[in-house]
Amino acid sequence: MIAASELTKLYYSIGEVAEMLNVATSNIRFWEKQFPQLAPKKNNKGNRMFSPKEILLLQRIYQLIHEEGYTIEGAKKALKSKKQHQTSETSTEFTTSDVAPIVADLEKIKQRLIAMKSMR
Repeated sequence: MIAASELTKLYYSIGEVAEMLNVATSNIRFWEKQFPQLAPKKNNKGNRMFSPKEILLLQRIYQLIHEEGYTIEGAKKALKSKKQHQTSETSTEFTTSDVAPIVADLEKIKQRLIAMKSMR
């Protein structure tokens, strides 16, 4: 399994990717046709150049098909449902700058409640 931290280059050739995943380059070209979210850049010579993000996607496709026994159609559905799930999760995530004012307001409320409790 390839970790994202291991992918240090900006782009990898199809041969390098095939070697990483231990598959034939023809498999990668076939998956490229089957999975629209997989769209590697091509250099001036027309050679495919895969980003680390695309390599991780290829690794997931490999896992679904070869390790988990999905068909191509099943893998497409699995990737699509995961993408939709991630989108719904992402929309509810907050950044630190979003959370800071909320935390400050909650601290003020907490102090007011403590003060009210001590007045009893």
